[in-house]
This record gives sequence, structure tokens and C-alpha cells, in this order.
Amino acid sequence: MSEVEAVLKEADISNPEKNRDALKGEIEAILFSMGESVEVSRIAEAAEISTGETEELLSEMEKDYEAENRGIRIMKLEDRYQLCTKKELYPVLIRIEKHPEKANLTDVLMETLSIIAYKQPVTRTEIEKIRGVKCDHAVNKLLEYDLIQEVGRLDAPGRPILFGTTEEFLRHFGTDSIDALPVVNPVKVEDFKAEAEEEANVKLGV
Repeated sequence: MSEVEAVLKEADISNPEKNRDALKGEIEAILFSMGESVEVSRIAEAAEISTGETEELLSEMEKDYEAENRGIRIMKLEDRYQLCTKKELYPVLIRIEKHPEKANLTDVLMETLSIIAYKQPVTRTEIEKIRGVKCDHAVNKLLEYDLIQEVGRLDAPGRPILFGTTEEFLRHFGTDSIDALPVVNPVKVEDFKAEAEEEANVKLGV
């Protein structure tokens, strides 16, 4: 055995393809066992490889899952990755779970969530200024669904709470990051105001 062969054998890289498959297995195990999104740097550290190679392997795994019609997929959430089920298979999960927890987003909740997503970090007062009505119920519901969270406080009198979206928001709408959201139509914001005013008038019996 030559010196080069000996080194390769010791390093277990004489079969690069097998080594990549082993690494993919390790990454899959990490994501499965964690059950939540994991920073790519932590995955790389656990697998003892570079972040660049880790991201390359994760990209290959994403394609592998799609090509093999697997029931799971790898979702990228900014600089984190998570193993999750494909949304197309939700009807199957309903049959097994019977009572799956799924956010019931009404028009009011969607409007409030949209404002938070595009304006974050944003306070209740700013949300209400855009919608034209109180938003306590909507904000509380979105917090309950884990679609938004408190991200800090505004440096102003009263130090009002600032709200922003969560990782669950990204998962729910199947997007990698906030930057990937479609460009908002200014006309839609005006529609929000008009609908909110109509909603308020109905409550007041106007």
C-alpha cells in the first residue's frame, strides 16, 4: 500500500461518494433529532465539516428528497435548516392526527399579519394607524398561533412593544426569509384602511 493510499484509508475519504452519503446521513439525523430549525454553523460543527460544504450537502439533499417523492423536505429559514413534512401531504396528516393544529387566518388576521410582516418591527399603534381600528384581538391571536412575537421595545414614551414575524410564519407561508416576500402593492394598503373602516362602522351600527 502506497503512502497516499494509507493516508486516504486513515482519513476514510478513499470513496468520496460514500463519504458524502455518510455525511448526508449525519445531517439528516441531526435535523430529525432536533425537531426544529438548526443554524448551519451548528450542523457543520457537529458533522465536522465547513459551513460551505454543509450548505452544498443540504442543497443536494433538498433535490434528493424532491426527486425521490419523499414525504419530507428540507426547508431553509434564513441561515437555519429544518426537516419537515411537505405541505402537499397535509390531507394525509389530517387523517392520522384528526385534530391538527392549524392557524385559522381570517381576513382581519391576514391584514394585520401582512402589516407586521412588511413593517416590522412595528408597534400596535402603528398597526392601528394603518388599519384604522383597534388590533388587540388580531395581535393576540397571531401571538397565540406563533406567527408573530415580541422583538423589543420602542425607545419612546411608554416604551411600546415592537412586533415581528417568527420562524413559524416562514414555515406557514413556505418562504425562506422575509426578503423573499412579494413586493407590497401600495393600493392594497389603502384597501386595508377602507375595509377596516367598514368593519368598524358595522360594529358601531353606522
